[in-house]
Amino acid sequence: MKRIEQRGLYFDELQEDALYVHSPGRTMTETDNVLFTTMTMNTQALHLDEVFASAQPLGGRVMNSMFTLATIVGQSVPQLTQGTIVGQLGLSEINFPHPLYPGDTLYTESKVISLRESKSKPGMGIATFEHTGKNQDGVVVATARRTCLMFTQQGHSAAGSGQ
Repeated sequence: MKRIEQRGLYFDELQEDALYVHSPGRTMTETDNVLFTTMTMNTQALHLDEVFASAQPLGGRVMNSMFTLATIVGQSVPQLTQGTIVGQLGLSEINFPHPLYPGDTLYTESKVISLRESKSKPGMGIATFEHTGKNQDGVVVATARRTCLMFTQQGHSAAGSGQ
């Protein structure tokens, strides 16, 4: 029987300026917000205290922005980096231009900003992605640039065979 495993794309399969649309979306819940906020010891009342948050300019509790960031990166993994990434090198240009509220659904798309072969690691390349998260109305709620060290197809074969 032929075995087919889900994976992301290898470095040499990525296309610069291509837009990768990830699915499914993720509806954010109050439970997500409270659990993530308390697990990370972020006691910001804007995430935990409805009475306080309702009296603030955003009109109620908002999703923890770090949860939003983690989710937009996570939504990209199955399509782009699952099993093909060596390591995440960094995140930059992180922005949250509009609040995300409990009950909103987050949709993510990613664009490959740049690709270059690694000079020091044969069989690997460096890819920079721009992730954009939008709510159910198409309003941008988060953006981030993410740089990853990734296997090429040949490099992954060599790594997997012990070469």
